[in-house]
Amino acid sequence: MFEDLGIGKLLIIFAVIMILFGSKKLPDLAKGLGKGIRDFKSALKGEDEDESSDKNKKSDK
Repeated sequence: MFEDLGIGKLLIIFAVIMILFGSKKLPDLAKGLGKGIRDFKSALKGEDEDESSDKNKKSDK
């Protein structure tokens, strides 16, 4: 699927992203993307924030 995706095409994609979002919003966009991926992975593992916080509270006692 991505066999013919070369350096030139990646640079064009990056330039379009820079034009659309601007350089000031890119860190926020990357941070949100990273958090979304992290949440997705934890959901796949079956971990829930409530469950993990309950485990932490039990271990503190």
